[in-house]
Amino acid sequence: MNNQELFFTDDELNLMMIYNPGSREGLIAELTQMQSQLTGRDKELRRWTKSVLSKLSAMSDEVFSSLELLP
Repeated sequence: MNNQELFFTDDELNLMMIYNPGSREGLIAELTQMQSQLTGRDKELRRWTKSVLSKLSAMSDEVFSSLELLP
């Protein structure tokens, strides 16, 4: 994944701010848990979550720690 693909949309950043426990791996776990509880009506949230999980998996902890995830 290149740097352009690691760009987060405002919706993705908001999702990350809500579920962020303070670490990349923790956020991946929180989003994975949340995603498992989504219903068929949550298509847009499912899409955002899938995209964020993909981007988080492709980045290092160092890059994650440089993100400003403050509400």
